[in-house]
Amino acid sequence: MWLFKKRDFATDEELALNYFKSGDKEFVGLLFEKHVKTVFGVCLFYFRDKDIAKDAVMQIFEKLIIELKKTEVKNFKGWLSFVVRNYCISELRKNKNKFHLPESYLDFEVNETSLEDEEKILGLSDEEMIDHMQNCLADLKENQKVCVELFYLKNQSYQQICDKTNFSLNEVKSFIQNGKRNLKLLVEQRIKNRKNAG
Repeated sequence: MWLFKKRDFATDEELALNYFKSGDKEFVGLLFEKHVKTVFGVCLFYFRDKDIAKDAVMQIFEKLIIELKKTEVKNFKGWLSFVVRNYCISELRKNKNKFHLPESYLDFEVNETSLEDEEKILGLSDEEMIDHMQNCLADLKENQKVCVELFYLKNQSYQQICDKTNFSLNEVKSFIQNGKRNLKLLVEQRIKNRKNAG
């Protein structure tokens, strides 16, 4: 009983690290319990269907079991946000005819090159991409930095970013698009510098 309580009050990062080291799925279960409502909310936003969103949550949970065993995650909420968004966008892209995408910003997001694609091009894991992103964000222009961080690391939709920042929808789109492009260049430069230093 004491051990369970100890786990229950551990930080997300401690739970993830314990699972990474031990393989005990109870740690992932505790993480899942803590974040399931948020994950379901994001899935519901993308899929607009409760049953599809519930299925997506279970698929993401299965993904966590696999990915957290391979990767030592140092920023769990940022990493989870990244994984959930990538999963949802990937599903929407694969099933464009199945899902109706009325929001212009969502349609734009699905058709736009995602950071998931950039990860594959750069040969990075989700955790490595987030690590590089966080280190390079400070070098972006302030408006780009704010929008990119809210969008990719805090799972905010375009409309939510508009509401928080008072930027117009077109400005948010532009800041994210340009910020992502600049961020990719900064990440590439950082990887190059690391290789040269090594």
